[in-house]
Amino acid sequence: MRAIWLALCLVCAALSTEAAPSPSGEHASIGERLALGLEEAGLPEEVVIFGIATLPIVELRGAVPAGHVLMDVPSLAGPARAAASVKIYALSVAGNMLPVPFILLLLGPVSRWLMRFPAGKTFFDWLFARTRRKSASIEKYETLGLTVFVSIPLPVTGGWTGAVAAFLMGLSFRHAMLSIFLGVLISGIIMTTLSLMGWWGAVIAGIALLALALGALRRKLNGLSEKPEQAGESERPET
Repeated sequence: MRAIWLALCLVCAALSTEAAPSPSGEHASIGERLALGLEEAGLPEEVVIFGIATLPIVELRGAVPAGHVLMDVPSLAGPARAAASVKIYALSVAGNMLPVPFILLLLGPVSRWLMRFPAGKTFFDWLFARTRRKSASIEKYETLGLTVFVSIPLPVTGGWTGAVAAFLMGLSFRHAMLSIFLGVLISGIIMTTLSLMGWWGAVIAGIALLALALGALRRKLNGLSEKPEQAGESERPET
């Protein structure tokens, strides 16, 4: 079910530039609602896109589709469309990278200080446990694995989670920054491409993530089938 939910999230992001948001924002994504609200507050489009990309959970994967809606990219053509897309991409990457060095440098001392308090300990225990579960598969490949992890534009990945994962893995600041930066660049390319492709982008995203979901389901079923065999072997009497 989690894989299906993730697939729907990315498909919705790919469709965000095709569906014009209503004035009430009822059918807009979280990123789009934030963008529309900030724009109504009088902030420039560039500031809105950059600001949304800095936020956890939303990050670049929300800023790029929201930027295409704000700048009405689907109605543009030729050089104007390309220029707007490049501008949105650059602002989103820069915004997504802004919190990363602060997380890498300050997460250790801040978490140690706050974990002296019950609420802080509860929060960071949850955060670190969640990040370890999500990033367990990247530890084998370290910097390369971190790049791939950050580059996948899903709600459980991105610059924020990548920075926490890099801290938990003990990566150096330089390696962590380089890996996360490359991952953010790739993620931005993916989101920009999907946003520009509209319905075709949604179809491609849906097929790709359906394949991932089926692969995960297959591995899970294989793991369940192996457990009884292992249990049977452990129960055999020694001769």
